[in-house]
Amino acid sequence: MIFEPRNREVAARTQASRHSRDSAPKAHVTNDRLAAKEALVPYTPRYRALLRAGFAFFSAAVMAAVLTACSKGSAHVRAAPPQAEVSAAQVVVKPVRQWDEFTGRVAATDSVEVRARVSGYIERIAFKEGDEVKSGDLLFVIDPRPYKSAFDSAAAQLERARAAAQLAHAQDERARKLITANAISREEFDTRQAGLAQGDADVRAAEAALTMAKLNLGFTEVRSPIAGRVGRAMLTVGNLAQADQSVLTSVVSQDPVYVYFQPDEQTYLRYAALARKGQRPDSRNPVRVGLANDMGFPYSGTVNFVNNQVDSATGTINLRAVVPNPDRAFTPGLYARVQLGGSAEFRAMLIDDKAIMTDQDRKYVYVVGPKDEALRKDITLGGFADGLRIVQSGLSPNDKVIVAGLQKIFFPGALVKASEVVMGALPAPPAAPSPIAAK
Repeated sequence: MIFEPRNREVAARTQASRHSRDSAPKAHVTNDRLAAKEALVPYTPRYRALLRAGFAFFSAAVMAAVLTACSKGSAHVRAAPPQAEVSAAQVVVKPVRQWDEFTGRVAATDSVEVRARVSGYIERIAFKEGDEVKSGDLLFVIDPRPYKSAFDSAAAQLERARAAAQLAHAQDERARKLITANAISREEFDTRQAGLAQGDADVRAAEAALTMAKLNLGFTEVRSPIAGRVGRAMLTVGNLAQADQSVLTSVVSQDPVYVYFQPDEQTYLRYAALARKGQRPDSRNPVRVGLANDMGFPYSGTVNFVNNQVDSATGTINLRAVVPNPDRAFTPGLYARVQLGGSAEFRAMLIDDKAIMTDQDRKYVYVVGPKDEALRKDITLGGFADGLRIVQSGLSPNDKVIVAGLQKIFFPGALVKASEVVMGALPAPPAAPSPIAAK
């Protein structure tokens, strides 16, 4: 065959390269492979030269890249790590009062279901649904005509009874004069005295009937018994209202309001112990209240009721605070957050809650050391006071706690560059660039 000598030449070169593979450099191996490829595929001398030059250039580039990477890695190892830029704040030490936080519900101090006191058809609705009304304001008018007729009839009965009583008085006076002269019998005298007593009783009965008719006539005008906000009309014009059954509307008071909340059993026992020691008043304890959309607790009030027993099903006790509501910020039924004074004033160390980190069951913070390094300190936490967290132990008053940039500290002892800020007033994050600026 035509390619048989060339194949034999390839086999010989391959055999020679296998014997010298362990001792020859990698460049020789590459040349042998190139020679083997040349034996299989016929190349022109010019193309063969270009191919050899390309392999040599590639090998040199790879070697230079490896050397450069090694030199950079060694330089990086030798360079000192940069200082992490963080914000640190001095521990705050001041007298505070611990506040315990609970959840509660707002309720009206007075709430009334307005019912009809006489039966009849509703003739007019005299209020606007949802408005505030005063005590005594007219709400509904029930058809008064039947009750006006009953009032007039009672008035006529009273006049008749008074006329009969006046006649009985006159007959009694004549009977007294006649009995002294023995002009009438004793039986006749007794009959006239009984008529006088009966006439007076009829007058009193007629007066009572007139009073009742007047009350019923007045009940046709349904008025608000309290001041507050009126609800919707449950019955409209033309509907029949049944006495003492039909609910016409409701009225709830607005100022002040009650806030009901339930401390747990342990908290209640702690309050009782403090009260026995004289460190906490038994009643009229101050509270601070905030709604769901409030930042903090902008409203204040006092506790005016503590239930007489603990709920055994929930392990809580019901408390009630009264809170002024002049601007109508509270509506009955709203969810509320309540802070109740838990202790007397005491000096405490305070830090920002954002500076606290967790390691399994331990809490710790980073403080700036004397050599500008981040030192870890394990701490014991208390409650909240004035928006900051109370630290019971683990810190000293002179410590500067790192409050921002904690993600840049990878291990205790890392070098930091701290800028001092006020505790609880972290710097605002940088604003995101606008789409126009980005373009």
